[in-house]
Amino acid sequence: MGNPVGHPVLAAFLAFLIPGLGHVYLRRRRRGLAFCLLIVVSLWVGVALQGNLYRVMPNDPLSILGTLGAMGVGIPYFFLRYSMKFTGDILSPGFEYGTAFLLTAGLMNWLLVLDVLDISRGKKE
Repeated sequence: MGNPVGHPVLAAFLAFLIPGLGHVYLRRRRRGLAFCLLIVVSLWVGVALQGNLYRVMPNDPLSILGTLGAMGVGIPYFFLRYSMKFTGDILSPGFEYGTAFLLTAGLMNWLLVLDVLDISRGKKE
C-alpha cells in the first residue's frame, strides 16, 4: 500500500465541503477537478430539470435518508436550499429525472469522501 498523505480528517472535511477539494488537498489535482466537474454538472442538470432537493418531511422517515444523501454535496446543497430557496417543482416534466441527478450528485460525493479517506491513510494510491 501507499504511504499516508495529508491529514485524513481534514481531507475528508474538505471533500465534503466542496466536491473535489479533498483530492486537490491530497495533490490529486486532475482527479479532484474531474470529480468536481462531474458533480457540478449533475447538480446543474438536476436543478435545470427542477428535481426535488431532498429535505426532511414530517411523517416521512425515508426523507431523512434522501436528505442525508443529497446533503453529500456539502456547501452547494446548503447554498441551493437556504440561499436560493430551491425546492424543485413537482409539476415539472423532468422532476423525477432531476431528483435522480441531485441525489446522485450527493451520493457520488459521499463516495469521494471515502476515497479521500483511503488515499490519505495510505490504503489507496
